[in-house]
Amino acid sequence: MRTRRRLARRRLLGGALGIAVAAGGEVGAAAPPLVAAAADLQFALDEIARRFEREAGPSVRLVFGSSGNFARQIRQGAPFELFLSADEDYVFALARDGFTRDEGTLYAIGRIVLLVPEGSPLLPDGSLEDLARAVADGRLRRFAIANPEHAPYGKRAEEALRHKGIWEAIRPSLVYGENVAQAARFATSGNAQGGIVAYSLALAPELRAVATHAPIPAEWHAPLRQRMVLARHATPVAERFYAFLQEEPARAIFRRWGFLLPGETRTD
Repeated sequence: MRTRRRLARRRLLGGALGIAVAAGGEVGAAAPPLVAAAADLQFALDEIARRFEREAGPSVRLVFGSSGNFARQIRQGAPFELFLSADEDYVFALARDGFTRDEGTLYAIGRIVLLVPEGSPLLPDGSLEDLARAVADGRLRRFAIANPEHAPYGKRAEEALRHKGIWEAIRPSLVYGENVAQAARFATSGNAQGGIVAYSLALAPELRAVATHAPIPAEWHAPLRQRMVLARHATPVAERFYAFLQEEPARAIFRRWGFLLPGETRTD
């Protein structure tokens, strides 16, 4: 089981749209509901889904990717029963157009960090001062972020770089991940000298073993208000998982993976 979980995580960090099955289910039983989740959630949500199975019984199927792509797929009829977006605007738009039961609920607020792999000429400096110098002195060759066109963490990375005043200068060096998990892989696999990624991914043991991270000031970008919502055709299992995500066991897991929770203030 542990080996299978590690392999699944590697596939997801590789940027492919992957499915992690949280438990098996009996042959002939109804298929577990399909859950579309922002890529920054892959470690936290995998853990939550396994706890849900232990405590509640049913399993769910988790698919990780960019929120913008999932929103488009839902409009095109994708059979997701629950959508966890990294940007609540996608949920509001789907609700306005009648694709969801309601406007859902805020489940977390994300955070971005500068991720610097071992051997990089960059310093893990959340103020981005060294990154700015590296752009100017030619040390920086390639730098990874998620695609701002459809990935909320990429959009916030762009906002932070604009705040620092280096967006136009760094653009020729940018390598875009399809989602923030792929950007993290680019930043740590030799395809780039660093990147701006989700704090929740930087906390993963797989990344902490090969890279260092530093938080970027939250004031430099719009908040990553992460909202989830049930599809109109959601089944009872999806409803139960949606409720479980709002309970303290799940909130504790989100908190441990670096998310700020509704009603809480950051202390770190």
